[in-house]
Amino acid sequence: MDRPLIIYLHGFCSSPASWKSQLLGEEMARRGMAAQFVCPQLSWVPDEAVASVSRLIEQAARPVTLIGSSLGGHYANHLAEKFSLNAVLINPAVSASLDLEKFVGDHANFHTGEQFTFTKAHAAQLLEQVARPTPGRYWLLVEEGDEVLDYRQAQAFYAGCRQTVLPGGDHSFTKFPDFVPQIIEYAGL
Repeated sequence: MDRPLIIYLHGFCSSPASWKSQLLGEEMARRGMAAQFVCPQLSWVPDEAVASVSRLIEQAARPVTLIGSSLGGHYANHLAEKFSLNAVLINPAVSASLDLEKFVGDHANFHTGEQFTFTKAHAAQLLEQVARPTPGRYWLLVEEGDEVLDYRQAQAFYAGCRQTVLPGGDHSFTKFPDFVPQIIEYAGL
């Protein structure tokens, strides 16, 4: 069997060019593990994002660990439950606790500038994807200084899961470089 695969799921309005994705991918390449890392560009349409990552997981034919940041954390949770996978969630969006209406409207991708409209139908798709976590599958990483999402929502939703809650920071999870080696080890690499 091939070595385990890490699939990194970026956040809303983000892309594979996000600094966390780049840092993790570069470290894995430095260790000779470039083939064990994938970060797909996710559609802004929730059901399309889940479908595309589901295909990657089904084609992997090896153990997969999901790493999800922000909205990618929501997708990682949904997919970890669907496929019985482990996941690391970084300042994840807890869709069941969010006012998704505030995201409805026009947006631009931070990296590509691509314009898109997030609709009420997209918000409804996110709510349909909410899956209660199986505690043994998750490692939650949150910073209390997250200015976008309330870390306490993630703490409550992932009660019983492994949790690392750090003071300060922001939504980008400023301490991410310190956790890269541990994340690689968590994935069995």
